[in-house]
Amino acid sequence: MEEKSVNKTNSNGYTFMFAVIMVVVVAAVLAFAATSLQPTQQENVRKEKMQNILATVGIETDRDGAKELYDQYIVEEIALREDGTADESIDAFKVDLAKELKKPVEEQVFPLYIAEVEGSRYYIVPLRGNGLWNAIFGYISLKDDVNTIKGATFDHLGETPGLGAEITKEWFKKKFENERIFDSSGNLVGVSVVKGDIDPSNKEDNKVDAISGATITGDGVSDMISERLKRYLPYFRTQTDIKVAIK
Repeated sequence: MEEKSVNKTNSNGYTFMFAVIMVVVVAAVLAFAATSLQPTQQENVRKEKMQNILATVGIETDRDGAKELYDQYIVEEIALREDGTADESIDAFKVDLAKELKKPVEEQVFPLYIAEVEGSRYYIVPLRGNGLWNAIFGYISLKDDVNTIKGATFDHLGETPGLGAEITKEWFKKKFENERIFDSSGNLVGVSVVKGDIDPSNKEDNKVDAISGATITGDGVSDMISERLKRYLPYFRTQTDIKVAIK
């Protein structure tokens, strides 16, 4: 009886030690893999960001071609302060909007990307706000009157598939093309995602038709467009070549 008890104890100890060793080895392997892959992951995120910025001005590309086309069409990256002045000490492309939104507005940095495509100039503004479950974000480009939308792209962290997640679909993004962000009096109102009888051909009503069953996500899109764009008014007011009357 005594020998069997000792064997059982030894067996349990061996199993426990083996499990501990395996956990340590697996953790070490995973940590090494994560560290080794981090530069590649960061580069992929960087290129995907370039793809999204380019998409707002009608330039579609795969990840491999993003850098070349970005360098070709994006002629300026500006890090703006609240008063509309550029802070040349900051790399606009590296600004993390999620972190910036946690700061007081007067301390935030507002990245702006300027594109030139076939002789036309576009201003591209990063967006970030709140959906139903988590953050929603994207980019919106304005034509040289900074009133007419050239294009938009949206993404999310946790919206409902088939409902709020539809903001990523091409058919939804296309609704924003040629919509105006200022009303007839020159006030910035953005573009509201609303339910109702919306005429898609009317590009001066500052409205697009909502996604059925995704009211809160739609409201989030509306809010982030108007909230983010108004931060750029001080800069736009200083640009003498901008034609629109901005209040």
